[in-house]
Amino acid sequence: MLFAIMFAFWRFAEIITLIPIMGMLAWFVDGYLDASVMTPTHVLLLFIVSVLALAWSIFTLFSYHRSSANAHFVALVDFAFVGALIAGVYYLRFIARADCASIRPGSSVDVTLGLFGNARFSIPGLPEVTVSKTCGMLKACFALAIMNTVFFFITSVLAWVHGDHAVKDERRYVEARRRGSHSRSRGHGSRSRHRSHSGHRHGGSRRSSHSHNRAYV
Repeated sequence: MLFAIMFAFWRFAEIITLIPIMGMLAWFVDGYLDASVMTPTHVLLLFIVSVLALAWSIFTLFSYHRSSANAHFVALVDFAFVGALIAGVYYLRFIARADCASIRPGSSVDVTLGLFGNARFSIPGLPEVTVSKTCGMLKACFALAIMNTVFFFITSVLAWVHGDHAVKDERRYVEARRRGSHSRSRGHGSRSRHRSHSGHRHGGSRRSSHSHNRAYV
């Protein structure tokens, strides 16, 4: 019961944080496709990982009984997503130190953003400050991806521990059944020997009485 609560909680956390990643990166992918330009690796990789991770999280959440029975497999897949998310974060690492409020045209961050490098909007009430919308979106994706790396690691550990407990419970159940069947077979054998011994004894007495009667006659 505790595993179910913890597993469902962290799965919900993963789904809630993966949806914004997928949505924002889908906007980038759509923009590059409209411009007939190849999508950069730092966008495409994290987008693919987020889509697959979201589908996996929803599937394992709504098919909990199957996931619980295959806990070790779920743990391995979750750990694989940990590695994939780390790779996505690594390719997007350039955005971590970027100041989205002061990106200059032609700077390294502006060039890396590609088609979206000059997409900016002003904050109401602060006309002097311009914030790069695309930079902010990528930085949010970067932070959420780091969070999901931790979340998937937690669910991987939970599933692996639950799988170990399930295997131990199954072994104890099998051993208990074996001991029960062994004791039943021993009891059946002792009763059979008892009946055979009684039969031999009664048969012997009948034979002895029969022989005695014949001798007497």
